[in-house]
Amino acid sequence: MADREPDDKRPRNLRGDAFPVEGFALTVDGKIKSQYPVLADAMKVALDLKTKFPVVQVTIYDAAAKTRTPVELP
Repeated sequence: MADREPDDKRPRNLRGDAFPVEGFALTVDGKIKSQYPVLADAMKVALDLKTKFPVVQVTIYDAAAKTRTPVELP
């Protein structure tokens, strides 16, 4: 198995029940799936996911404000 350099573009994977303390987390149906350092990155992934799967509940959790924002298609 070859050693790989860490890819800073990939989101960090989190436990599904652990809330992050910084950045923005993408949640799907109440489970935290990935974390992003800036809101724009989280929103882009959330909108892409919502476009592919419009039935799932997608929210973005803001760790600093400790709030959740639902993502809806425009």
